[in-house]
This record gives sequence, structure tokens and C-alpha cells, in this order.
Amino acid sequence: MLVQTVPVTRAPASFDGFFGEHHARLVRACLVLSGDPGEAEDLAQEAMARALERWDRVSAMADPEGYVYRTALNLHRNAVRRLARAARRRIAPLPTDEAEAADQRLDLLRAIRGLPRTQREALALVEWLGYTAEEAGAMLGIDAASVRGRLHRARRTLRERVGGADG
Repeated sequence: MLVQTVPVTRAPASFDGFFGEHHARLVRACLVLSGDPGEAEDLAQEAMARALERWDRVSAMADPEGYVYRTALNLHRNAVRRLARAARRRIAPLPTDEAEAADQRLDLLRAIRGLPRTQREALALVEWLGYTAEEAGAMLGIDAASVRGRLHRARRTLRERVGGADG
């Protein structure tokens, strides 16, 4: 009976060694994924930063390189989803009557002003400025889950007051 062994990729003992060995290849893979050299570098850097934050666990994994590739892929997917959501919002049909459009804008502004300050802050940071819930939470001094909860309540209120599929 022939026993075939599968090689297990082990991470170098230090993160510096791991980074030096895998970073350039990760950037190239991200370039294929995104098509943009700047975005590829950003994805690779963020994936490596997340690996560094968890290096004690990542270095003990059977495939730490796979971890940074999966992280970069997930980061890219999330960015694409955010862009798609923003594009869907921008594509909403505009009223042909200028007076009607002005009335709708005023209604929306009134509805936004009627939201609690905490919900307006979350809405502005995430929806208009494009920060993630984690980034917005860090700025506001709260958990990302709290930011997502505030966003949910704000969107629901705006849908109820103004209408529309996305609020």
C-alpha cells in the first residue's frame, strides 16, 4: 500500500518573514482580482494587517497563506457589494417634473432632520461618506454592531416616512 503524504505549509516563525515571503505574490493575485494596482496594494496591505493582528492564531494554522488570500478576497467582495449598493441608489428613477423632484428632496431632508442625532451620524458616515460600520464605530466610540443597528433603524424610518425601496 502506497501512502501519499500531503505537505503542510507552515508559516515562518515571525510575521516579518511571512510578509517578505508572501506579500508580492498576494499583491499580484489582488491585481488579477481588482484590475487596479492601487486597489490591489490596498487589499494586500489590509489582508496582511489583519493577519498581523491575529498572528498568534494565523501562524498556527495549517495554511496561513490561504488565510491572507481569503481575507483579501473577502475585502474585495465587500468593496464590490458596497459599490453595487451605491450604484443601485444612484440609478433610482428621477421624477420628470422638477417641482415634484424638489418636493421629494425637501421631504427627504425633513425626514432626515427628524431622525435622532445618533442615527443621522451613522447614516452620514456609512451611506454618504462610505465608511464601514467598523470605521464609523471607531469614530463614534461604539461597536460596529451598534452602528449597524442605528443604520437599520434610520433606513426603516426613512422608508416609512418617505417611501422607496432603499429609503
